[in-house]
Amino acid sequence: MKLDWLGRLYEYELKMLDKKVREFQKLIENRSPDITENRLRDYKIYKACVHTAYTNDDLLNQSRKITFEEQTVLNTLAQELELSNEEMRLINYMIIPMQKLGIDEIISELKTLGFAFYSRKTNTIYVADEMVRMMRRIRGKEVADKFFRRVLRHIREPQINLICRKHNIDWKIKLEEKIKRIIKEGISFSSVLQNEAYKDGTNLTGKKKFINELSDRLNISSNLKGVTIEEKISNLIQHFDEIEKDERVGISIDGYEKMLIDIGSTLPKTSNILKNEFELQEENILSSDYLLSYNIKPIDVIEIISDDDLNKFCSKHQIKTRGNLISNILENYKDADNLYMENYVNVGFRDLAALKENGIKIKDVELGILFEDLTKKIFSGLGFNVDEKLRKRLNTKSDKMDILLNLGNDDLIIIECKSVKESGYNKFSSVSRQLKSYIQLATKNNFKVIKSLLIAPDFSDDFIKDCGLDYDLNLSLITASSLLRILEGFKESKHKQFPHNLLMRDVLIQEERVIKAIGK
Repeated sequence: MKLDWLGRLYEYELKMLDKKVREFQKLIENRSPDITENRLRDYKIYKACVHTAYTNDDLLNQSRKITFEEQTVLNTLAQELELSNEEMRLINYMIIPMQKLGIDEIISELKTLGFAFYSRKTNTIYVADEMVRMMRRIRGKEVADKFFRRVLRHIREPQINLICRKHNIDWKIKLEEKIKRIIKEGISFSSVLQNEAYKDGTNLTGKKKFINELSDRLNISSNLKGVTIEEKISNLIQHFDEIEKDERVGISIDGYEKMLIDIGSTLPKTSNILKNEFELQEENILSSDYLLSYNIKPIDVIEIISDDDLNKFCSKHQIKTRGNLISNILENYKDADNLYMENYVNVGFRDLAALKENGIKIKDVELGILFEDLTKKIFSGLGFNVDEKLRKRLNTKSDKMDILLNLGNDDLIIIECKSVKESGYNKFSSVSRQLKSYIQLATKNNFKVIKSLLIAPDFSDDFIKDCGLDYDLNLSLITASSLLRILEGFKESKHKQFPHNLLMRDVLIQEERVIKAIGK
């Protein structure tokens, strides 16, 4: 984020914190009827311990501070009293004076801690994703706010009210506002699912049943193995960790962009809601590239929209409203062709599990044909003439080329596609016999094969070595990921047709060199 935006967020946070500390202190001192006697006792116990930890240095005539050891004890105490992060913070600042730092001091502190990088040239602060996750763990937040919100949306409102009462949150406000307050308070994710979402007297069996039903509603039941309730919650947290690290979007990028355009036109207030929810600075944020740079995916956008607005959106764009609205919207913008292309490497590896996670349902026997079809689309996208008529005319019952590129003047490039489950394609002898047979077939029909290409998800070192030693084939190898990157680079270049000479040099095509060449 920009330096001035960080400064504004910091100023606003200090102002709100000071206001909330004073309000919270009045509630405790005036024995508000909204706070139960047991909860009031919890607050007073924690406050007394913070006061002792902060002032006991007076006995040694030293400056007041809370040491690391004292803080770990306070953290344990707060955890056992089931205090939220916000309750801890407010009580802490009743005792410890609040210090306001200048923006330069803040940047210096963040850099010293190794938490952030700062560019003076652009006045921009950068924080690595890994650092965000680590700092979240240090603060006791087990999952990202967006995942906590996802879970809370699947919990019944009476249970939400129980959580609110426990933490002095107004339970009479709207459900969406209650969910926001629960997340903002920093209430423990584990504590909610282990204790706070249940009526008094709910037994362990009832809690396990609830978590199993919750996982079904979240479509993640297969990830929630475990005998004890602690194990189930731990596996749920691990599931969300894996989703956060996963760069896959769930629908195609083009589908995401189309969805954002439709949301912007139908629900224009969504842009401001997103900005406030994720504290974004820019004005025009409804862009897939921009949102994905902050790891904000399509489902994250839809989940912050109210159910009434989602119904309005679905009606406007002829999306079915029966069943789960969020799933219906995502399905509507899936854009199968682009989704297949984005999963080109997974198709090559025949990774059915990864394809299923990305919303692609396909049988194993169909993967080989799909890999060929996607490869054809890539070469068509590169401006080549993928000549299906000539390929079918030349093919025989025994010799069937996968792809044929017609360069004109009777010059051809033959392409063979191999999708394999194991990493490192290594069957050189069989593929060399195939390609030599295809070359002979084309030559008999008065065509000249100037190049043969083999496309696979990966190649073993031995295969690459054997390929380099066989000079008769004039064969080059391209991995699926490299071919996809070359297509992306070509789209950004000035070329209308890919210069095929770039495919004539290497045994294993290096996409960096090719992309650099077409970018000139």
